[in-house]
Amino acid sequence: MSAAPHIECRDLTMAYDDYVIQRDLNFTIRRGDIFVIMGGSGCGKSTLLRQMIGLVRPAKGAVLYDGVDYWAASEREQRAMQRGFGILFQAGALWSSLTLAENVALPLQEFTTLPADLVAEVVTLKLSLVGLAGYEDYYPSEISGGMKKRAGLARAMALDPSILFFDEPSAGLDPLSSRRLDDLILELRDSLGATIVLVTHELPSIFAIANNSVFLDADTRTMIATGDPKELAAHGPDKVRAFLARGEA
Repeated sequence: MSAAPHIECRDLTMAYDDYVIQRDLNFTIRRGDIFVIMGGSGCGKSTLLRQMIGLVRPAKGAVLYDGVDYWAASEREQRAMQRGFGILFQAGALWSSLTLAENVALPLQEFTTLPADLVAEVVTLKLSLVGLAGYEDYYPSEISGGMKKRAGLARAMALDPSILFFDEPSAGLDPLSSRRLDDLILELRDSLGATIVLVTHELPSIFAIANNSVFLDADTRTMIATGDPKELAAHGPDKVRAFLARGEA
């Protein structure tokens, strides 16, 4: 993996009006990292993810992609940056009235000029990559929760993004399905070379797949650690070690 920064957050402050959620966030994500945003309930993990993908403007600070500040860029530049994002929302966010193939095809139809036959080929490939070959004509209501997550991942990969963002990808899954999703995330990172940023509170997933992280503290309303979760579990601040040992903060 390259040591060059792929994503940087500099002096980031998240707030609603005068209420500060988190302040002075500074961390770097390398190309090819699997980076976890972690912390106790209500600390602002999902809010940070939304600010990183351009859904919510931070109160202060910068989010840089390959050295370019997203929030200082023009609307056209922002759209170009977003083309490099793939996003898997917590519930999968699949359109219930569309088949899996139609769901995965949507970004391709919206943002490319590929003919229908090539779109169909790409859709088949993406569903195959997540273990859903043969399920093209199924509707979301006809498949399990774990399969919905994988279908959402196939759609997130449709445009071959350089960065994948996941919000609680294992939420609602049984331990076996969660482990399979972890394995799939690792396989995709290794095969596609993508940088992966995820919000999760699942300790098995954090230790199984992450090599970089930031810990947001709800009490001090700022980050108190960044780095490899395995190293933080052994040598991090007391609160971080307690969280990684028992899932408490």
